[in-house]
Amino acid sequence: MPTLFRFLFFCAILAGTVYGAMLALVTFVEPEPRDVTIRLPSERVNPPATGTINTTGK
Repeated sequence: MPTLFRFLFFCAILAGTVYGAMLALVTFVEPEPRDVTIRLPSERVNPPATGTINTTGK
């Protein structure tokens, strides 16, 4: 039984440390907003046409 308590105590200490680190990050770190540019290949934006195009309007 002491081994189980030792394991649970270790898990509680580990969880508390992780929780404290996350709380410190949320409190003290301010993210910098910045622009994000993603280049898309032209094949994805304008895929090649398939089939025929009706130009007579009927």
